Amino acid sequence: MGRNKEQPIFTTRAHVFQIDPSTKKNWVPASKQAVTVSYFYDSTRNSYRIISVDGAKVIINSTITPNMTFTKTSQKFGQWADSRANTVFGLGFPSEQQLTKFAEKFQEVKEAAKLARDRSQEKIETSSNHSQESGRETPSSTRASSVNGTDDEKASHSGPAEAHLKSENDKLKIALAQSSSNVKKWETELQTLRESNARLTTALQESAASIEHWKKQFSACKEENDQLRSKIEELEEQCNEINKEKERNAQLSRRLQELETELQDKELELEELRKQGEIIPQLMSECESVSQQLQAAEKKNNDLEEKVRTLRTEVEESKHRQTNLKTELKNFLDVLDGKIDELHDFRQGLSKLGVDN
Repeated sequence: MGRNKEQPIFTTRAHVFQIDPSTKKNWVPASKQAVTVSYFYDSTRNSYRIISVDGAKVIINSTITPNMTFTKTSQKFGQWADSRANTVFGLGFPSEQQLTKFAEKFQEVKEAAKLARDRSQEKIETSSNHSQESGRETPSSTRASSVNGTDDEKASHSGPAEAHLKSENDKLKIALAQSSSNVKKWETELQTLRESNARLTTALQESAASIEHWKKQFSACKEENDQLRSKIEELEEQCNEINKEKERNAQLSRRLQELETELQDKELELEELRKQGEIIPQLMSECESVSQQLQAAEKKNNDLEEKVRTLRTEVEESKHRQTNLKTELKNFLDVLDGKIDELHDFRQGLSKLGVDN
């Protein structure tokens, strides 16, 4: 029996995942990067498979059946369940267009697998019916042969009956040959199915082994990742401490520069004080002279203040006298006004007297 030949009919690239068998919820990466995922058609068995290989490891070996369904769970991710492999495969695509093409091809292959299954069932039913008819015709032919063998003399005198029996015998031989051919064909297909089951069992075992291997690698990677995270946190803390130390050093440097500047200023002030210290005796003598002048000025100031007080007293007295004078002047003016009024009345009286005369 020749080796089965499978040809790729569609190929794409995607990240491969499998459902976590323990939780049935989380996805476990089956490939570290995007790998080739292909549809294969087996013309001998008229079957379709999705196969993906990462290096020397088979990560997908899924035979498409009419009961399978490919589901889009997001714009770039899809999945399907394989009951034979007892797992769920997931594919992450670079773009939504590639996911759509893969889903359309899945539906096309699914329909083709359904059509192949229907044809296979029709062949089985046809072969079964033909075998039953051949089985029913065999006893009658046996009886005919028996009759023909025991009654040779009667058969020799009946030519048409002999021809009819010969024709029936030839038909039985053809049916028997066809039945034998069908048996051989079904034996071949059975052997093919056994070999396919053996390969699938091997692939399943390899997949289980690879799953355990990936679990171990995942655990190791997770531990390594945790260790790296711890180291990164430690390094970040060290970097923070270093940055704080740098800030403190920068602050100390600035403070040192400020102190140096202040020291230079103090030195200049000290030099000025030294220079001023040299002229202190002169300043002291000048200060004594100024003190004497100040005392004399204070004495003069006291005398002036005394004079001011005297002048203020005189001014107050002058104001008081002026007030009295104003009062007296007002009284005088009032008296004067009264006198003027009397004079005016007197003049009017004189005028009246002159008119009367």
